[in-house]
Amino acid sequence: MPDPRILVGEIGRPHGVRGLVKIHAFTTEPSDIASYGPLTDAEGVRTFALGWLGGGVARIEGVADRDAAARLTGTRLYVARERLPPVEEEEFYLADLVGLDAATVEGEPQGRVVAVEDFGAGPFLTLRDAEGRETLLPFTRTVVPVVDVAGGKIQVALPDEVIVQPEPGENGLSEEPATAIAGASPLPRRSQHRRNGGQRDAAD
Repeated sequence: MPDPRILVGEIGRPHGVRGLVKIHAFTTEPSDIASYGPLTDAEGVRTFALGWLGGGVARIEGVADRDAAARLTGTRLYVARERLPPVEEEEFYLADLVGLDAATVEGEPQGRVVAVEDFGAGPFLTLRDAEGRETLLPFTRTVVPVVDVAGGKIQVALPDEVIVQPEPGENGLSEEPATAIAGASPLPRRSQHRRNGGQRDAAD
């Protein structure tokens, strides 16, 4: 089951000397992050009420100086799933894709979605098979024609080349991807930083 809390952003560096901060929002519209009410940290212990000022800058209630703002740098911000607006057709919260089983159009199992990443060229799904091997697939309508969140599955049409994550030291390789998707630049290994809060279209 998806986590009942959704990652919607991260606190960046201080902005000025009066406690303002940069906010890296993972929502469709950056300003939306301040409209969900108080947000929590990863542990659900601290809460943060944001006042959006524009340009990626926000005021956090109770934070009045640069030192206090600096101590929050890197804090991830979460919101309860039920406080988010419903998605439109062909839109998905990235967090809802994690945990879905993947199979080809022919029904061949391809593993399970364990992460959704965005390296700047659009979202990618990380699939992990029964042997623990990971594969990256672009999250487009062509490659992922069917997303059935309620049914717990997606259907994939594998491209000619996919990125397969080698095990450390496998065949003398480092932890760089073995193969790049045709027509794309080589991608780094899957980041630990998940952008799984905002809505993403499954577009071509």
